[in-house]
Amino acid sequence: MTTPDAATNDVPQPGPHDLPDVSGLVVGVLGGTGPQGRGLAYRLARAGQKVVLGSRDAGRAKAAADELGLGIEGADNAECARRSDVVIVAVPWDGHRPTLEALREDLAGKIVVDCVNPLGFDKKGAYALRPEEGSAAEQAAAILPDSRVTAAFHHLSAVLLQDPEIERIDTDVMVLGEKRADTDVVQALAGRIPGMRGIFAGRLRNAHQVESLVANLISVNRRYKAHAGLRITDV
Repeated sequence: MTTPDAATNDVPQPGPHDLPDVSGLVVGVLGGTGPQGRGLAYRLARAGQKVVLGSRDAGRAKAAADELGLGIEGADNAECARRSDVVIVAVPWDGHRPTLEALREDLAGKIVVDCVNPLGFDKKGAYALRPEEGSAAEQAAAILPDSRVTAAFHHLSAVLLQDPEIERIDTDVMVLGEKRADTDVVQALAGRIPGMRGIFAGRLRNAHQVESLVANLISVNRRYKAHAGLRITDV
């Protein structure tokens, strides 16, 4: 009896998928003055990526970029979007819709990577919110019909991302999107950060549970005083 995992001579086994070279792409980070945005900007720039850090206030963005160094540049959100090939959305959930609505034209044609987690907090801790569209990523896709919306980088610790003493962050990044060419680019960007690996995790309709899982990780981190991430096994 042959199990589904068994390799046979009759069934060709898939080889490693070659991801594109993304080293020449400019990556913009909206919400780049917040902990997650700063951390992602720092890690990508440290890996050799050209990064533009965006904020509603250009002065704050430039100050944060100067503090991070590594050739990172600061700009207001609109200029950040216009100058970038790939734009990571790392704004707070309550600013998600208005930020994207204001940048609809500037983000047209761009790969947009939404890493926003809709969460609420009460005395019991963090809990997931369900946007009307289903998820933050689906809300982004609805607001940005002319952009190539993906979702990724949800489960990363801002503390680890910003710590210059940490060389590697051993975790997987779940990447969701509608077009393989777009998710391949995001997987390749994740893979530029030492220790990270981008894993395709489905279409945007599956983004809600990925975003919601952050509430569980927050509970793990509080209980164990950790900075937990995820690993996908057998891939």
